[in-house]
Amino acid sequence: ALPEPDKKNVTMEDKRNIQIIEWEHLDKKKFYVFGVAMTMMIRVSVYPFTLIRTRLQVQKGKSLYHGTFDAFIKILRADGVTGLYRGFLVNTFTLISGQCYVTTYELTRKFVADYSQSNTVKSLVAGGSASLVAQSITVPIDVVSQHLMMQRKGEKVGRFQVRGNLEGQGVVAFGQTKDIIRQILRADGLRGFYRGYVASLLTYIPNSAVWWPFYHFYAGKQGQESGVTNEAEILLLCTCWSGSEI
Repeated sequence: ALPEPDKKNVTMEDKRNIQIIEWEHLDKKKFYVFGVAMTMMIRVSVYPFTLIRTRLQVQKGKSLYHGTFDAFIKILRADGVTGLYRGFLVNTFTLISGQCYVTTYELTRKFVADYSQSNTVKSLVAGGSASLVAQSITVPIDVVSQHLMMQRKGEKVGRFQVRGNLEGQGVVAFGQTKDIIRQILRADGLRGFYRGYVASLLTYIPNSAVWWPFYHFYAGKQGQESGVTNEAEILLLCTCWSGSEI
């Protein structure tokens, strides 16, 4: 057996020699499956508060609710638990954007590597491109989902109101989604699905383009100090971000 001091030296040496985990080292199947599963669990937990926030932002003054708790109680009384999940099924399609974000980021980094070996350049271009793709998918889904969030029995809250019964199975039926999509098309055309698109791009593209170079800079510093850089961990965090974006 090795003396106690030698065992410590071996342990420290092993830590310094831990392999950096890159995209090509990942099990893609497990990565995407676990990423979607974890994001879905987070969405189920926070969606009711997203719905409440949306209604509080849209209402005129305090015409409907006096605050978060008041809105929560009133929605439960009027529509039950399902009322807190209006538009949820449509909103889950934004999970696709999270996977597209990560995939676009990694593929763009590989493409840019043919022209520049600068990690800052690769991260900046890849981060901005990933956000462009993700927001192009997310914004139309969010527009439809938010209109569904605004559906309330007995009165019109948002710009559009679903025809028919909002009770029972109608709360989760895709018939309501089709109705909202038709109304958006009639009122605004295809541009109606991209309300706020430019604002989203101006928010997320710079954010992502700057975030990734700083991450790689930090990871490099950590790697020099401890020998450990876990690329997989940060990528999984990306897919679990409730906003599907960094």
